[in-house]
Amino acid sequence: MAKEINTIGVLTSGGDAPGMNAAIRAVVREALYKGKKVKGIKRGYAGLLNEEIVDMDAKSVSDTISRGGTILQTARCMEFVTEEGQQLGAEICRKHGIDAIVVIGGDGSFKGAQKLAALGINTIGLPGTIDLDIACTDYTIGFDTACNTAMEAIDKIRDTSTSHERCSVIEVMGRGAGYIALWCGIANGAEEILLPEKYDHDEQKLIGHIINARKLGKQHYIIINAEGIGDSQNMAKRIEAATGVETRATILGHMQRGGSPTCKDRVYATTMGAMAVDLLCEGKSNRVVGYKNGEFVDFDIDEALAMKKNIPDYMYGISQSLV
Repeated sequence: MAKEINTIGVLTSGGDAPGMNAAIRAVVREALYKGKKVKGIKRGYAGLLNEEIVDMDAKSVSDTISRGGTILQTARCMEFVTEEGQQLGAEICRKHGIDAIVVIGGDGSFKGAQKLAALGINTIGLPGTIDLDIACTDYTIGFDTACNTAMEAIDKIRDTSTSHERCSVIEVMGRGAGYIALWCGIANGAEEILLPEKYDHDEQKLIGHIINARKLGKQHYIIINAEGIGDSQNMAKRIEAATGVETRATILGHMQRGGSPTCKDRVYATTMGAMAVDLLCEGKSNRVVGYKNGEFVDFDIDEALAMKKNIPDYMYGISQSLV
């Protein structure tokens, strides 16, 4: 029989994402509703190893659902990648009476949760990343807000780009995944979308497109460039030199991680947080909560980490055909 869960810990790990606070709030209040104690672990796995652990109650998460970032803060932790660090983490959980942990983060965070589960600490992972790069789920906490933040900024850049008849290279986040670039490219009607998964690095072809567009009388040219390709400033200089079209680069950067989460991020993150607690109370462990085909579901972490995710061919196709 599975050991009864009495105390649930919650932490956020890796890059912050809007909606993380909604998930934390749901974990805390669902756990309290179920008669469990809750401990917040500050600064991710680094905070766990440093024993930055605090008791949480309903008041701890009051007025947090609309806030960006994470009230528990987050940090990278190379020590937790080691076997010694993982064993120390499990020992600290037991020392503080933590039977289970909800880990909110990306694939790297899930690998840590996987190791804790193997050491006897029940774990549930929630997909918290603006990059939408977790293969087992169609939704990740923070992606919707990040896309809306970037989309609104790109709309503003388009206005001034049109006024000055410029080409604009706009870099959005996504070091290894081009989902923000793809969605914003479609939503903003960009002329070019450069994705790490698809870009052939044929800059001469890109320059030819800009020259042809200018000949047809186009007053602006919007290029959405994913962070994984980067080099936006130099790219803009090369384009201007080759085309004679004034070209500016804008790197949106970490503004995409901040801000009040959208309704979708609040509702989905809340649902996932509550579901994580319910799974733990059912005796489940080593699982990841996801959203697939319109339903909230859970996967084995090992299975989830083994999955691969690709840019949807149809979405990418229409991003090219609708220019």
